[in-house]
Amino acid sequence: RHMQDEGLALNTVKAFASDIRLVGRYLGIGTRIGDIGTKNLNDYLHWLTDERGVPCSPKSYARRVTTLKVFFGWLHETGVLPHDPSDAIIQQSVSSPLPDAPRAVDVESALAAAEAKRAGSPEHKPDARPYLLLTLLLQTGIKKGEAMSIVPNHIDDSDPEHPVLYVRYVNPRLRYKERKLPLRPEWLKVLDEYLRQYQPTDTLFTCTARNLEYILKDIAEAAELPEGVLSFENLRWASALQDWREGVEQDDIRQKLGLSKIAWRETKAKLSRLAEREAFEAEA
Repeated sequence: RHMQDEGLALNTVKAFASDIRLVGRYLGIGTRIGDIGTKNLNDYLHWLTDERGVPCSPKSYARRVTTLKVFFGWLHETGVLPHDPSDAIIQQSVSSPLPDAPRAVDVESALAAAEAKRAGSPEHKPDARPYLLLTLLLQTGIKKGEAMSIVPNHIDDSDPEHPVLYVRYVNPRLRYKERKLPLRPEWLKVLDEYLRQYQPTDTLFTCTARNLEYILKDIAEAAELPEGVLSFENLRWASALQDWREGVEQDDIRQKLGLSKIAWRETKAKLSRLAEREAFEAEA
């Protein structure tokens, strides 16, 4: 009920309940909540990966660890338990792979390539769309579907020094994902160029989602970056990592990405690892 009140997606609630039932079957349905300690939870995680006899993918394992931490953390926060037994659980048995987020140097190369397309050349007329798309994704971290749903009046430029993008959802059940995201003032100039060139009548992007993917692919090729590095998902990570690097409050990053507190746990861990990898590579 708490998760539903928080507006979490039905699939998230179902997966959470399924994970808790699995814990219950392992520990014994009659086990008292207050009798469950850290060792019990560590034994359960070991059973998942080494004794259950059913494959446990990195994604499933990470979700089940998150379930434990959220569930027992909630019980502690609400005063049901005097301490949180999930605080010290060991979770190194299976590691979820890091996303292939573009490095800072890759982002700079991509921006330069998109800027060149915006300026045009003797062979090609100026095209603001690649730069508009790339900078929008880097500034907001929105998903592909969210980008495709933008209409021009979702962009509020009433205060030119503090423009914002309103991420809207038609489905009432997804209204909790709606959010207000800041844009950089200089982005409005690119938007004006784009609107003059394409004159959209409905949604901001007049092409298909597949075409937007091709635009990102073309930017990557022009910047001589590996194929796939400029996907929507990877740029979402790049946007979050940029905020992380700049010391933005973690909950602000979570809200910017439109993530629940449950989903944020895994995302936060990956951002921390990405930042550590970036620092290590800079020193090497």
